[in-house]
Amino acid sequence: MDGDTLHSIGELARRTGLTVKTVRFYSDRGIVAPTDRSPAGHRRYDDDAVARLDLVRTLRELGLDLATIREVVDRDLPLPEVAAAHAAALAVQIRVLRLRHAVLTAVAERGLTPEETDPVHRLARLARLSAAERRDLVDDFLRAVFDGTGTDPAFAGVRRSMTPELPDDPEAEQARAWMELAELALDPDFRAAVRRTVEDLAADRSADRARTGTTGPRPDLAATVCDLAAPALAAGIHPASPQADPVVAALTAHYAHRCGHPDDTGLRRRLLHRLDRLHDPRRDRYFRLLAVVNRWPAPEGPAPALAWSAEALRVRTGHGAPRERR
Repeated sequence: MDGDTLHSIGELARRTGLTVKTVRFYSDRGIVAPTDRSPAGHRRYDDDAVARLDLVRTLRELGLDLATIREVVDRDLPLPEVAAAHAAALAVQIRVLRLRHAVLTAVAERGLTPEETDPVHRLARLARLSAAERRDLVDDFLRAVFDGTGTDPAFAGVRRSMTPELPDDPEAEQARAWMELAELALDPDFRAAVRRTVEDLAADRSADRARTGTTGPRPDLAATVCDLAAPALAAGIHPASPQADPVVAALTAHYAHRCGHPDDTGLRRRLLHRLDRLHDPRRDRYFRLLAVVNRWPAPEGPAPALAWSAEALRVRTGHGAPRERR
């Protein structure tokens, strides 16, 4: 088409995909001014107007206001600077929307009723915490769990392995995981349970050092239980069957050696108590949520091996049913 060709408003609307009303609106505001007028006074536009309208439509779809658009098309404002500013603003809006989505999804998943306002407020507050407030919450939890358990350097690694680090721009799944993890970290009963586990681990390592002089890393009880019980679990061996006897014998022998006590009924009941304390579904849940928050691979929790081993010991000690957990 010849560059001198002029277009009516109707033709301009057809070429740009806009309505005549919209083209007239932009023209009235001087954003796309007519090049000329026909003898009858009708507006006429050149091919540059087509390009300007295409840009205006795109910028409007991206959320820019008309005043800014006019400055951009008039070249009073550099488009890259405008785009960068609006991209930054949109990033903030996206983060806010993700957090709102996470809270609403959590409320829906928990089936909360209109009367249960406290959980909703708590979830919303946890979602809105700043990075500094999140660090304070996590530090308070870890202090409650680890402080006063000695200077064993192994605990520095354990502490790091329990530290969530939510990014500034989390995905919705990460935000939901953070809220549930934070609720666990704030739960006094869960804190006390994890504290007992850490104290048991500290006692085991202290006994190891006293007996062997070894200060390096050693598998904890949960890891040992997993190693010993995993083949029986994979083979489908019932914990009460005679086929489980060798596994129980190996487990109690290991624990007796570690404690420096004979493998007797008292030691087996003590081991059963330890296994029941270790088999806390909330701890497994914490580490699964932690993996989501930190984008780590999903952990293989020790729960099945702990449950199997505890049941196998319980059958052989007649120690009764395990205590119920919340």
